[in-house]
Amino acid sequence: MSTEQNLLTIRGVETYYGKIVALRGVDVDVKRGEIVTLIGANGAGKSTLMMTICGSPRARTGEIIFDGQDISRTPTHEIIRMGIAQSPEGRRIFGRMTVMENLQMGAQLVDDKHFEDDLKRVFGLFPRLKERAGQRGGTLSGGEQQMLAIARALMSRPKLLLLDEPSLGLAPLIVKQIFEIIKELNSNEGLTVFLVEQNAFHALKLAHRGYVMVNGNITLSGTGAELLKRDEVRAAYLEGGAH
Repeated sequence: MSTEQNLLTIRGVETYYGKIVALRGVDVDVKRGEIVTLIGANGAGKSTLMMTICGSPRARTGEIIFDGQDISRTPTHEIIRMGIAQSPEGRRIFGRMTVMENLQMGAQLVDDKHFEDDLKRVFGLFPRLKERAGQRGGTLSGGEQQMLAIARALMSRPKLLLLDEPSLGLAPLIVKQIFEIIKELNSNEGLTVFLVEQNAFHALKLAHRGYVMVNGNITLSGTGAELLKRDEVRAAYLEGGAH
C-alpha cells in the first residue's frame, strides 16, 4: 500500500517489557479519514501498540510515521501536540475532578483558545455530559465515564483518535450509542480513528479496514466486511469466542 495517503504508518515495530517481546514486527496503515480496527484476544498486544504509538513504552525497533514525520523517538507530550489523542483502556478519567474540569484538562494539552467551540461540539455529541458538567467524574456511570474519556480526547482537536476498548464493561445500548458517535465523528467530520476492540462484530461492522493480532503479530488484515466473513475470525472472535 502507498504510504502517501496514510496519516499513520507503522513498520516493523517491536516493543518489549523488559526482556518480554510484546510486539513482533508490526506493520499497520491508517489512511486519512478511515476507521481502522485492531481485534484480538486479551493479552494479544493491542493496548501495547496503542501506547507505543504515543511513546510509552517506546518501540525498540521500527518506524512510526504520523502525518509525514517519524514519531518513534518523540516525547509523548509532543506527540499529543502534533494531533494524536488517546482514550485509553479503562477510561482513566480524573475521578475527583468535575466533568467540566476533565474537559478543560483535555483542551489544555494543546491550545484552549477554541475551548467554547469545542465544548459546544462535545456537548452536542454527548448531551448527558452537559447535564453532568458540575458532577465529579468518579460518580458517573460506566457509560458516562466512557463518553467523558472520548470527549476529553476530542477537546485537543486531534487528527487521529486512538480508542482502546471503548465498549468494555458497558451495557449493549450504551455500546451502540458510542459506536454511533464514532461513526458520526468519522462520516461528518472526517476524523481518522484507530480502534482497539474486543467486540469484534461491532468493530468490524464499523471499520473500513481491520487487523487481527495474535501474540504480538498481525496475522490477518482486510476490509471490515472481508474479515467478518473469514472462517478463522468467526471461529475465534464471533461465535462464542472473545467478544
